[in-house]
Amino acid sequence: MRWIKDFELFLFDLDGLLVNTENIHYQAYINMLNRRGFKLDWSFLKFCEVAHFDDQSLKEGVYAIFPDLLEQEPNWEVLRDEKNRIYIDLLRSSKIDLLPGVGKLLLELEKQNIKRCVVTNSSKQMTDMMQAKQKTLKSIPHWITREDYLLSKPNPECYLRAISLYGEKGDRIIGFEDSLRGIKALVRTSAQPVLIASLMNPKADAFISKEVLHFKSFEDIPMKGII
Repeated sequence: MRWIKDFELFLFDLDGLLVNTENIHYQAYINMLNRRGFKLDWSFLKFCEVAHFDDQSLKEGVYAIFPDLLEQEPNWEVLRDEKNRIYIDLLRSSKIDLLPGVGKLLLELEKQNIKRCVVTNSSKQMTDMMQAKQKTLKSIPHWITREDYLLSKPNPECYLRAISLYGEKGDRIIGFEDSLRGIKALVRTSAQPVLIASLMNPKADAFISKEVLHFKSFEDIPMKGII
């Protein structure tokens, strides 16, 4: 894993990149809609394709297929808050697994004392629960959670904040995401953007520039180097 020495600051998304929690978010949305009398029949892959595109696509997609829901509750933030409460309950009873190659990478970064930070749309309460369940995450010293910035991805505010706090002039910075909305944020920063995704979103080609690297998992990154 010699390539990690090519960078002085590592930035990581969390859900779906480091930990396998996207299925819990998916179930939380299904449960929230069920409680309101609506049955979402999207597959998990369909959910990820919609939810990972930008910060409006899930809202627009759900309201499009459930116009009665829009009339019942036009404020999406109310629905998202309901979903988040369900998600936290599910998180309490769920096993949190690291995704392939994550454990090895995080331990090597810790061993070499390379700067690293999680930049996530999840709240501090959620990330604290994940760290309690998956101790390897505690090796990451810095966390930017949803309370630390105003505009969510694909706005780059969260990543720019992390860079301003933990980057130094001349640092080579690399950022990892599993979603298009995250990549859209990273490409607007000084970090080298890397998409880690086993299945490519069909809309990806129109939004991913030549500068974005893509690997199916962290295990697929070549030992000799990433660039």
